[in-house]
Amino acid sequence: MGSIQRRESYFDGGLASLIVWSILGMIITTITFGIAYPWALCMVYGWKINHTVVEGKRMKFRGSAIGLFGNWIKWLFLTIITFGIYGFWVSIKLEEWKVRNTIFEE
Repeated sequence: MGSIQRRESYFDGGLASLIVWSILGMIITTITFGIAYPWALCMVYGWKINHTVVEGKRMKFRGSAIGLFGNWIKWLFLTIITFGIYGFWVSIKLEEWKVRNTIFEE
């Protein structure tokens, strides 16, 4: 029986930088009347994911605001034409997009 090597998982981001990124995202979203919201989401997602280590492997977010913006427009359109019903799926679609754009650093 061989010994099992256990790798550690942890998050190394700090509260101060999360607050700064979140406030910056809110300011940019407000100034652009919501148009830059996908950019703000990518900024915060990137910060959170890039500070995450799972079983000794650092994660990396490779999503872009432009990629999210295209989806955001599609989801908004589907929500409007379904009288808000599709809105229930937007958070799931957003999570799927985030996971598709998360990799392990090499």
